[in-house]
Amino acid sequence: MFDLLLQFIANGLVNGTFYALSALGLTLIFGLMRLVNFAHGEFYMIGGLLGWLVTQQLELNFFVGLALVMVIVAVFGWLLDRFLIARIRDKGPEPGILLTIGLSIFLTNTALMIVGTAPLKVVAPVPNTPLFLGPIFITEVRVFAIGMSIAAIVGARLLIQKTRLGKAMRATFQDSTAASLVGINTATIYASTFALGVVLAATSGMLLSSIYVAQASIGGLISLKAFVVVILGGMGNFGGAILGGLILGVAEALWGGYVQTGTADMVGFALVILILFFRPYGLFSVRAERA
Repeated sequence: MFDLLLQFIANGLVNGTFYALSALGLTLIFGLMRLVNFAHGEFYMIGGLLGWLVTQQLELNFFVGLALVMVIVAVFGWLLDRFLIARIRDKGPEPGILLTIGLSIFLTNTALMIVGTAPLKVVAPVPNTPLFLGPIFITEVRVFAIGMSIAAIVGARLLIQKTRLGKAMRATFQDSTAASLVGINTATIYASTFALGVVLAATSGMLLSSIYVAQASIGGLISLKAFVVVILGGMGNFGGAILGGLILGVAEALWGGYVQTGTADMVGFALVILILFFRPYGLFSVRAERA
């Protein structure tokens, strides 16, 4: 019984790592831009589909393919911000919500027209060989994908905390007017932030699609789970998004293992209701803290 519990927790931590990586992009965009991106899951979907394209159809090396996917998504995100999101930036939350909902519908239907509904697999650079860590069963490809996700999370944190771009992002968040006065190009910073946020989602999509599969219709569910994670951790809270992702992953795995697998997705929404009732700013939120 205890061995089974450890296996469920390990499975949950695996999925939770990817939830955290995807939700980091969402919390980063909200924390700096105050934009609720309802199309976030579609960038996860794009990452998975492009990952399938570059590893299966173009037969590129996984790492070369991942780099190419990140560049494509970054450029796409940059252009979206400069030519669409920038136009409604100072017009309140409603235009941003409507714009990202419309973008979500457009991206989903475009993907369905191009690749259909079939599940598509990303080719991983390591085999799906089983490994046993004591009583816990895991595969090599899962270990690899987890390691890559952790590297991406650490890299995003270092970028925000240690680089000139990251300092400019934080300065823009604190006071965009003051940032402009000291010479920071806030339009570029906003576009860079959105690009980074959607790249994190796409990276998560490609990595997780090397374990499971990519599908054109998956974006809506991923967006909902990303929102669950950032609500659990506190909107705009970088560390909270990581912990929220792990909590959601473990909660789903325990529910699926002990209760019913088919209803595991509802666990996150039940948690959100409880958190909003008892801790409306999230489990780990410090109201003044942002990404």
